[in-house]
Amino acid sequence: MSAKEKIKPNKTLALWLFLFLIALSVSSYLGKTGQELKEKKVAYSEIIKAIESGQVSSVTFKEKVIMAQERVSSADSENSKPFILISPLPQIENPNLLNMIQSRGIEIKAKNEENETWTRVLISFLPWIFIIGFFYFSSRSLNKKMGGMGRPPFMGEDKKFELEKSTNVTFDDVAGSQNAKTDLHEIVDFLKTPEHFNEMGAQLPRGVLMVGPPGTGKTLMAKAVAGEAGVPFFSLSGSEFIELYVGMGASRVRKLFKEAKEKAPSIIFIDEIDSIGRSRGTGLGGGHDEREQTLNQILAEMDGFSTGESVVVLAATNRPDVLDSALTRPGRFDRQVVMDLPMVKSRAAILEIHAKKIPVDKNVNLEDIAKSTPGFSGAELKNLVNEAALLAAREKQKTVNAHHFSEARDKVLMGNPRDEHLSQEQKRVVAVHESGHAVVAILSPHSNPVTKITIIPRGRALGFTEQTPKEDQVNHSKSYLLTQIAILLGGRMAERLLIGDITTGAQDDLKRATKIARNMVANFGMSDSFGLTSYDLDNTHPFLGKEISRPNDFSEETAKKIDDEVHSILKERETFVMNLLEENKSKLEELSDKLFNSETLDKEEIAKIFN
Repeated sequence: MSAKEKIKPNKTLALWLFLFLIALSVSSYLGKTGQELKEKKVAYSEIIKAIESGQVSSVTFKEKVIMAQERVSSADSENSKPFILISPLPQIENPNLLNMIQSRGIEIKAKNEENETWTRVLISFLPWIFIIGFFYFSSRSLNKKMGGMGRPPFMGEDKKFELEKSTNVTFDDVAGSQNAKTDLHEIVDFLKTPEHFNEMGAQLPRGVLMVGPPGTGKTLMAKAVAGEAGVPFFSLSGSEFIELYVGMGASRVRKLFKEAKEKAPSIIFIDEIDSIGRSRGTGLGGGHDEREQTLNQILAEMDGFSTGESVVVLAATNRPDVLDSALTRPGRFDRQVVMDLPMVKSRAAILEIHAKKIPVDKNVNLEDIAKSTPGFSGAELKNLVNEAALLAAREKQKTVNAHHFSEARDKVLMGNPRDEHLSQEQKRVVAVHESGHAVVAILSPHSNPVTKITIIPRGRALGFTEQTPKEDQVNHSKSYLLTQIAILLGGRMAERLLIGDITTGAQDDLKRATKIARNMVANFGMSDSFGLTSYDLDNTHPFLGKEISRPNDFSEETAKKIDDEVHSILKERETFVMNLLEENKSKLEELSDKLFNSETLDKEEIAKIFN
């Protein structure tokens, strides 16, 4: 039988035993309080006189001691309590004593001194058993209500970190991320042949920090490193170190590093390390808490690695900016591997891996799907394939076709279609609004192509104008940003032009347009009034507590100038969009009418209107 298959004690039996001891203690206490007899040491002759005069109700022989309980008359029983007369027995046995006691009808008892001693010892321990048992069962009950968190070592099993002797994941299972694979190949070589590096006196980084947005495959890449090297893989989330009882997180860190060293070469993987590795001494609370003790222990353990120990610590986070500087200094996590959002080729490779698990129609072009999903992470692409398969299964289809992938993409981006019908008036407003976005986008030279327009409500949106970039964009020009502002304002301007009134449907558009304009002025240095100055407006982290005592690096006068410049950009774009729509009013009306009747237009139908 393995260690994990140990037979657990019968909890029901332990509970009944505990209740029995409580009952025994209570009964013993009640028995004592019921007697409340006073003991009185007298001469042996006085006990004999009391027996002869009939003043004794019972006689008890206890080894070499005789005890006689006085008889109390019914008249005096309420006001007085009987005495127990105690006297040692004489060395010379009195042969007439038993006959004299029996002749007077006195009850005779005998007690064993040894049994009574054990009873007294047991009863003396019962209060302590009761106290320990009370705290034990109350702690178990509290633990269940808290979901098993914060259990001290003496109150149950400690949470185990996950150990995989072989992950069975290689770099071939991780599509894209070629730069990350190149950086991590050196780690794999070190784990395979550490003696070669040790002979050269080279010391590889003890810690590798994998940085990237959520869903980019950081955990999968860590498993691939262990799989390529063929070494044990210890994994634990950063939040699992933190417990209710102070000191348990640090204890778990010591245990984790100890086992990893015993099984070296090995890999330790800490996911979401920012949950315990945030900057110390910040915020409004105290600094000496469980999280910081855990972080201190991790720092101490990584310093404890000797040159010959083949243990590499991998960690993943999507917030490297909040990590403590002691964690990222040389000798700890001094190497960073960037796991960024996949580009077109990487997205196509990711889709190909997940598409192998489902029956895909031969007419489906995964490269086109990859081009239509800019900004998707690996996890979102996996979800896209799964949603397409679910849709095909609901329609009782044998294969997943392009329509299923298109619907799945819309669901991932916008949510499920809402089963509700807008009034004709509201539907007309939404059609005009979305047509305004589309017309400005189509007629602007720095815009991405419009591939789909729909006024079918999805999620929180009443309509959606889809633009697919020709290629992935990592830098944006000033002309592109001004075009994006114009497209966002196109919906509101179209309402004003064709409806003669404005609605609240442009709220999100205005918010996004204002944010772009403010970034152009304050962060990107794209304003003629401010030149190359950047004020870093959006780079604050309220939970760190740093900005509480840090003043702004610009004056109130500068803040007003920023607001005026943002307003100027938006006003100029508003005029530009209105002039553009007025010049192409016939196209706007034609597009909105067709969208109103069809509800959804694809790029071919849009192209017919604009030649």
